[in-house]
Amino acid sequence: MNICGSILKLFGWSVSVSVPDYPKCIICVAPHTSNWDFIIGKLAYASVGRKTGFLMKESWFFWPLGCFFRAIGGVPVPRGKKRGRSLTEVLVERYETSDRLVLAITPEGTRSRTSEWHTGFLRIAQQARVPIVLGVIDFSLKKAMIEHTFQPTGDIEADMASIKKFYKPYKGKYPEKFCAE
Repeated sequence: MNICGSILKLFGWSVSVSVPDYPKCIICVAPHTSNWDFIIGKLAYASVGRKTGFLMKESWFFWPLGCFFRAIGGVPVPRGKKRGRSLTEVLVERYETSDRLVLAITPEGTRSRTSEWHTGFLRIAQQARVPIVLGVIDFSLKKAMIEHTFQPTGDIEADMASIKKFYKPYKGKYPEKFCAE
């Protein structure tokens, strides 16, 4: 067991990752109700010897945190008016030009309660032809899991309904902030 696994075990967490170590994929992570999700998720994935990048609000990438977040795989996401290409286009191109790219994305896009999940991760996966693995951080079970692969069909609405249905039974740190309706 590595140090990341030892830290999680010390705090009573278990990790189960049974999907293949895809060279390119998107890890859809939910529920996302706390900043602790990031820490637990990074530790859990590293505990099985894997690395992932992640999307994060651009405003967090100030000195010196910006250097740290980039070093551990952070990709800044600009807010407000878009200039030039969309984030989806940029990430699809990145997948197409990379030998290995694994990104964790929280479709809720916020730690607040919302039923309107962002669909960009579905569009990116479809256009880049990469699988989506479904990552769960369940605080009620103290378990981080990546056990299912989802291949998008191109029907964004139906795909999102399937994904939300999958996540519905799980509990975030603040269950009242999670909505998979």
